[in-house]
Amino acid sequence: MSKRQSSPPASSDRGDATREKLLDAAIGVFGRYGFDGASTRMLAEAAGVNLQAIPYYFGNKEGLYIATADHIATIIGSHVGAQAARIRQRLAEAGNGAAIGRDEAQAFVTELMQTMASLFIGPVSEPLARFLIREQMEPTEAFEHIFGRVMKPMLEMVGTLVGILLREDGRSEHVRLRAFSLVGGLMVFRVAHAAVKRQLAWDAIGPEQVETVRRHAAALVAALAAEGERR
Repeated sequence: MSKRQSSPPASSDRGDATREKLLDAAIGVFGRYGFDGASTRMLAEAAGVNLQAIPYYFGNKEGLYIATADHIATIIGSHVGAQAARIRQRLAEAGNGAAIGRDEAQAFVTELMQTMASLFIGPVSEPLARFLIREQMEPTEAFEHIFGRVMKPMLEMVGTLVGILLREDGRSEHVRLRAFSLVGGLMVFRVAHAAVKRQLAWDAIGPEQVETVRRHAAALVAALAAEGERR
């Protein structure tokens, strides 16, 4: 009996694969060399695709750069999106009278911070961080895409929950500063990766170190909750 041959992939499937290859490669290339330093040839070679694929799928290098920012937002969302959606739904219920207690708020913030700790420290975030740091230093239109899709909703959600912990208005400047500090206290493990390893005498950052930072994240949230309890 002859083996049944599988049908060749549809052209749209091949197109989707080519587009994904370019986006995945562009994160690393743009992160290392910036928009000006990354040539279209470098981008195509890194992706292993024909040079004409860039104008075909993205119009030009700028189009690919913006699409890469959206791709990064999607990757981050894939890690925190389900949790964020569940918490957002609970906050919506609270707005209709089903108030969130401080214990529940603490559990939500801890869950979010521990997930973010795993993401920021894990290998998946390394190429993302280079791109994001460049956009933080010299923001372009790409920053607006990432901020609007990921950063702003997350910071607002964390701010609302921190406000509950501190018994303050989550929209106040003080609470927004505290939310920034909480998230920043975890991001430092990626943006200051070398200093963290040197200062903590970690040869590498593996599962054991990730778990240590996850416990640290829970401790940071617990400290906020204790501060609010004293008020």
